[in-house]
Amino acid sequence: MAMAALRREGRRFAPLMSHNPINAVRSSLISEELAPQGARSISTQVVRNRMKSVKNIQKITKAMKMVAASKLRAIQTRAENSRGLWQPFSALLGDTPSVDVKKNVIVTVSSDKGLCGGINSTSVKISRALHKLNAGPEKEAKYVVVGEKAKAQLIRDSRKDIELSITELQKNPLNYTQVAVLADDILKNVEYDALRIVFNKFHSVVQYYPTIATVLSPEVVEREAESGGKLGELDSYEIEGGETKAEVLQNLTEFQFGCVLYNAILENATSEQGARMSAMDSSSRNAGDMLDRLTLTYNRTRQASITTELIEIISGASALEG
Repeated sequence: MAMAALRREGRRFAPLMSHNPINAVRSSLISEELAPQGARSISTQVVRNRMKSVKNIQKITKAMKMVAASKLRAIQTRAENSRGLWQPFSALLGDTPSVDVKKNVIVTVSSDKGLCGGINSTSVKISRALHKLNAGPEKEAKYVVVGEKAKAQLIRDSRKDIELSITELQKNPLNYTQVAVLADDILKNVEYDALRIVFNKFHSVVQYYPTIATVLSPEVVEREAESGGKLGELDSYEIEGGETKAEVLQNLTEFQFGCVLYNAILENATSEQGARMSAMDSSSRNAGDMLDRLTLTYNRTRQASITTELIEIISGASALEG
């Protein structure tokens, strides 16, 4: 029995009674310092930080979605009511986008802020197509840009064609008086035969229609009326008062442009909020999917770390036992 107990104690202290005990202790310390355990903890910390960032982004996108929904409800009614302003002008003067004139002014309506999908890019693409279609040796096409986003895109390749740019228009709630003053400034600073307003017409939260509205100058309206067609019906109306036909057409076209621009800005602002609401909803769902993947990665990394530590403990115990 005594010999058996002695043999057991000898096996317990055998690792310390090696030929080079100092080297054995040094190697054990080095292995503890350079163990891959530190690397595993850094990996899990990186994943944890990434999860925290994604959670913060998800909170922001959800808050932006709620803000966009609130603004959408406030502006949608105004946009729908403004449609009744320009519809009588379309019935009286018509809307002829295919009219061939020399001086074309393309009024591109966009937003001042981003994170609203491709709503601004769509307006810019249509504006560039109109510019290419109406530019030529005997034609002239200029831009009037409303909104920071369209200005940032058009200024890259069409700086010399931008006649006027207006930004921060939607910083305060819009009313018709502000837009009428803006329309008057545009008419005073540009020469035109046709104003082509490019905007996005609101249909639903997830759908909007790129739209082009055309406003002709009084001279072109009179010319088209004399040539017949729908505008030829203007001669059937009686003019009361001391104003001439040219003065009446001048007032009508200016008022038409103010009404169309007011509706275009409201429709585009409503479409912007709907597009932002949809984009933020998609971003929140994508953040949730990414968070699920990061959680799975974190759990797998943590489980692998725990498993490796258990294996090391078991292997060390087996080595000590002999």
